[in-house]
Amino acid sequence: MEKFKAVLDLQSKHRSALGYGLVTLLTAGSEKIFSVVVFQCPCSATWNLPYGLVFLLVPALALFVLGCALSARTWRLLTACCSGSRSSSSWSHSAFVCAQITAAASVPAVTWVAVALLGGSFYQCAVSGSTYMAKRLCGDRNDSCVDNLPQVPCNKQETEMEDILSQLKAQSQVLGWVLIAAVIVLLLAVKSLIRCCSPVSYLQLQFWEIYMEKEGQILQKEASENATQLAKENVRCFFECSDPKECKTPSREAWQHISALYTFNSKNQFYSMLHKYVNRQKTDGGRSSMEEDASVPALGFVDESKINTHRV
Repeated sequence: MEKFKAVLDLQSKHRSALGYGLVTLLTAGSEKIFSVVVFQCPCSATWNLPYGLVFLLVPALALFVLGCALSARTWRLLTACCSGSRSSSSWSHSAFVCAQITAAASVPAVTWVAVALLGGSFYQCAVSGSTYMAKRLCGDRNDSCVDNLPQVPCNKQETEMEDILSQLKAQSQVLGWVLIAAVIVLLLAVKSLIRCCSPVSYLQLQFWEIYMEKEGQILQKEASENATQLAKENVRCFFECSDPKECKTPSREAWQHISALYTFNSKNQFYSMLHKYVNRQKTDGGRSSMEEDASVPALGFVDESKINTHRV
């Protein structure tokens, strides 16, 4: 039991790293299946380029859209945004959060492209159908090289074709490693900059993450219990044809307040929008302090909290 608890603690501490690692493994496995089972280059001057680009880019686009859809911040941002209930002052914050969601969702998409380039199959097929690349690859070779280039992915036995195929694979793998290196450096630079600009210390940030985890668990439990109590009371009254007892639930305004995007204020430091709402009497009337609210990238995890349900 202690070992199992230690594993859970490790998973909780390194949840982000484990998540990215799992995404990378799944992406690499999916790319291998696609390239071996599904992908069959048509070896046609007309279709090689679009066919190769579709397999290289469309799955990346699908992973990007899926990454956006699976983010709790996406739906926190979009829900009720067209109803006019959101204040105009929050649109700049919304744009900033949207940029953060886009950056996070780009990781699996870029991973797919990088892994696909390392494999080389999609790139070989696409480039062999490009007229521009045909002139560069053939160079001083015979005149039939340009016409035969689309057949390169299929005719691997011929010496000339094998040489061009090796050249294309080398180009693809170099591009793949360059992309991987660029993404790693960029992620490290952005992560370092975000932590550098954090308004709170390292240990307080860890405490904050623990608080958000516990608040989410308790909110989930209380929401389930209150929803069950309200449902039971309504069903009982329906069958007994009686008036329901008063069951106190938060107002629509209260739900809107705790569902808003989090902003940090150094004068009134709250750990979540729920924390800010229950202490609203302390901040009411302090418009000047509200104007100092700011979006902090290091605290983006605050908006990830949600109430889990069993439906989509």
